[in-house]
Amino acid sequence: MSDNKDDNNKRKLNVFRLILLITLLAALTFGGVAIGMVVASVKDLPDLSVEAIDYNASTLIFDQNEKLITKIGTQNRVLVDLQEVPEIVRKAFLATEDVRFYQHCGIDFRGIARAAWQNITSGSIQEGASTITQQVIRDLYLTQDRNFKRKIQEIILAIQLERKLSKDEILELYLNRIYFGEGAYGIQAAAETYFGKDINELGLKEGAFLAGLPQAPSAYSPYQNKDLALKRRNIVLGNMLKYNFINKNDYDEAVNKNLGTLDSPASEQYPYPYYIDYVTEQLVEKYGEEQVFKGGLRVYIAVDHKIQTIAEEVLANDQNLPTKDIQGAVVILDPHTGYIKALVGGREHTQKRQLNRATQIYRQPGSTFKPIIAYAPAIEFKGMGPASVIDDIPINIEGWSPNNSDGSYRGLITMRTALTNSVNIAAVKLLQQVTAPEAKKFARKLGITSLDPKHDVGLSMALGGLYKGVTPLELAGAYGAFANQGIYIKPTAIIRVEKFDKTVLEDTSHPKQQIAMKPTTAYLMTDMMQSVINYGTGKKARLDRPVAGKTGTTDKNIDTWFAGYTPELVGIVWVGYDTNKQTYHYGGDYPAIIWRKIMSKALEDVPRKDFPSKPNGITTATVDSKSGLLPGPNTPPDHLVTDKFVTGTVPNKHDNTHVLVEVCATSGKLVNNYCPDRITKIMLKLPYTVPYYVKDYEQRVPTSICNLHGPGTSSENGYNQNNGKLHNLDKLQDLFDKIKKNKKED
Repeated sequence: MSDNKDDNNKRKLNVFRLILLITLLAALTFGGVAIGMVVASVKDLPDLSVEAIDYNASTLIFDQNEKLITKIGTQNRVLVDLQEVPEIVRKAFLATEDVRFYQHCGIDFRGIARAAWQNITSGSIQEGASTITQQVIRDLYLTQDRNFKRKIQEIILAIQLERKLSKDEILELYLNRIYFGEGAYGIQAAAETYFGKDINELGLKEGAFLAGLPQAPSAYSPYQNKDLALKRRNIVLGNMLKYNFINKNDYDEAVNKNLGTLDSPASEQYPYPYYIDYVTEQLVEKYGEEQVFKGGLRVYIAVDHKIQTIAEEVLANDQNLPTKDIQGAVVILDPHTGYIKALVGGREHTQKRQLNRATQIYRQPGSTFKPIIAYAPAIEFKGMGPASVIDDIPINIEGWSPNNSDGSYRGLITMRTALTNSVNIAAVKLLQQVTAPEAKKFARKLGITSLDPKHDVGLSMALGGLYKGVTPLELAGAYGAFANQGIYIKPTAIIRVEKFDKTVLEDTSHPKQQIAMKPTTAYLMTDMMQSVINYGTGKKARLDRPVAGKTGTTDKNIDTWFAGYTPELVGIVWVGYDTNKQTYHYGGDYPAIIWRKIMSKALEDVPRKDFPSKPNGITTATVDSKSGLLPGPNTPPDHLVTDKFVTGTVPNKHDNTHVLVEVCATSGKLVNNYCPDRITKIMLKLPYTVPYYVKDYEQRVPTSICNLHGPGTSSENGYNQNNGKLHNLDKLQDLFDKIKKNKKED
């Protein structure tokens, strides 16, 4: 009996030991596995580098008044300080995501216990207990995979992060990084996307809506399911009431309001696209794409909203151009600061960073290049001026015979007349006197950097015949120097660049100034280019205020330009086809009209003022318009011209070109001993001959002697009394010989 009792006790003891042993083995196994998982997790643990956090923040672009214009970046994200986020909005996120955020050490053990029980009972990971700190860790350093290894790493890193950053810094990081749907990353972008507001303008109902989005941004989007979005917002409001973040009155008021979101997400299309594209290219070139598209830079630009809008509208209007498929470009800048007020690189903008004709295309400048390469250098280096005289006659230079656009030759004309009427021969002769190397040095001082050292060496440069060409922006900078009394300032779009922490990377508020020419040269050029507008090829650009400028048209009318300025603004307009098709128009036509329409609206509220008064070193004198010398004893009144000179360049010699000549009243040639009727007249004597089609040909001293009169000729009609037809035939033969000679010279 006792033996049976002992056997039963032994059996019971063995069962107890067995259960204990199994439990112990299970614990050891589980512990071993757990330790193994922890070891494996620690072994592959990412480096927690707070300094290297990639915020992937958009660059913000502001105008001069610090008004936000647009954002550029790989993600629609705008970084904000936590203090900019209203407290009620922060509470909405805490009530939804991590109510004990300010109490735990990065891990909420109560939440873990709840989630663990749910996951064990379901047999899979169904619920997380991630704190805000853990979510930041997962977003920055880990994947979204649901496994125990990732969870262990998340816990370890969360605890480490709490030791490196304050609670406010972690919350700020979280709010700036989470995705809210509709392409919005971070709470500022979300506020703009859904409400069209800055984050500091949001209240309770907006904050509750945003706090409900991160769990399932697409599902809770008001643009996908408005009812579900409203239900989710009200759940957040309920949590806020539950955790005493708001009172019952606040809850009742907010829960009965509609969402208040925009009818559609705020558009990501940026304004002033060609200007912004140019700014983007400048930033990328200087700071690199990584910094520009992810670094959260703050960029302040010189764009003038009014002028930019006007320029875009005028250029896009089909009525301002000859055809719908023709293209154009406009640049408007302030010559006194170099700030680009408007920049339009085409008539329509269809994609980001597309071809920008204002900054990226190089086109032949035509006659707009004459002031830069010929006229101003002649004044600067050769002591010439508006009253200097050039003979506009056919020329041949090493086989090259340039001609004037209208096919005519004016003869002896002043530089002012030549520029006013865009006379090609005059520009070529001026460049020939200055020499190409000296002229190119001068052009480079005006910011013309596109000249090719090997190919741009000939006199065709005087007519804008360049190997590569110029951009409208480049030309605007050059004309800015004329408008700025000879001081060149590089055209500037970007005024200041800052890092997210307000560290200044670049500041052009005091732009570098370079003396490009003497003030006297700039003054005389402006004075002459006013004549272009008032009397010459630029008449269609006239305003009710002073304007100076120059038209430009290339061979076959492929490129047409107008370059002009007022005392306040410089404007360049280019019109042409991308395919180099002929336009059948010229620079004084559509480009001048477009320029006038833009400038008249841009300056409509600006008081009229004159160009700067003449600088020291300018004087006035009267000279002979056919020789450029002081009037001589034979200078006729209609050949007197009063104009401006640089002091010291007024000629000290008197005209000897006008001479008294006795000519036959019948033939117009030099008299012989038999000419019955003789006229003494003032004519122009030069050491060379010109073709009969030069406009002042009849004013020049004849080079031949009368052959109508001789022994036995009649004093009445000059006919030979014996053979009245003979001398008429001689006259015809003389005219025929003259035509043959002129054709040979031409």
